[in-house]
Amino acid sequence: MAVKRSSKLTQTAMLKQILKRCSSLAKNQCYDEDGLPVDVPKGHFPVYVGEKRSRYIVPISFLTHPKFKSLLQQAEEEFGFNHDMGLTIPCEEVVFRSLTSMIG
Repeated sequence: MAVKRSSKLTQTAMLKQILKRCSSLAKNQCYDEDGLPVDVPKGHFPVYVGEKRSRYIVPISFLTHPKFKSLLQQAEEEFGFNHDMGLTIPCEEVVFRSLTSMIG
């Protein structure tokens, strides 16, 4: 009987961890043990674009491209980098998609 109880406690602890990672407070995103979103592949990062703050996943290699660097400078000037909104790019989605299609 002790084994079953221990197993139930382990399952309960596991469920609590999953719920904690995937809470609605985290905008319905799940995070791994390092606190990174599980839907972002290695070598990529999320950015939020436009008035609606649409989420895009872009490769880290974009960070070295001059046009993307320019967007990051605009983001820093407008929002700064010390806020809870994620990396927000201050441009229209159409412009962002056009730029990323040229880069990638």
